[in-house]
Amino acid sequence: MNWKSKILTTDAEIAELLRETNRIAVLGIKPEDHGGQPAFYVPKYMQTAGCEIVPVPVYYPEVTEILGEKVYRRLADIPGDIDMINVFRRSKDVFQHVDSIIERKPKSVWLQLGIRDDDSAERMAKAGIKVVQDLCLMVEHRAIAR
Repeated sequence: MNWKSKILTTDAEIAELLRETNRIAVLGIKPEDHGGQPAFYVPKYMQTAGCEIVPVPVYYPEVTEILGEKVYRRLADIPGDIDMINVFRRSKDVFQHVDSIIERKPKSVWLQLGIRDDDSAERMAKAGIKVVQDLCLMVEHRAIAR
């Protein structure tokens, strides 16, 4: 397998990925009281668009529910299959999640706008996971949905 083919960059590749994505685990999601931040309103938009959102906040230990869904503290604890892991972490923090992402075996990982880690992306792609970097899931979904 050519791992580089798992790094998605074209509009067509991204459109196809979004069409096959239904269940999204959001790593680094923020709770409702952070409603003005992308780590809340992007997953909310995707939920409104019909996707199932599985919240995986990194902080906020007191929060047990976000967007009406049960919070999970670790990717490994999420039952069932995951189509996509949408990552809201700083670029320098992505590497610490790569092993747990690879173990979880999602179909894809989406690093939000401003988030890029080529080494981590390569590791995930070599594990057979499709990777999108440095793009906003909401913006791309809106563009595809037209």
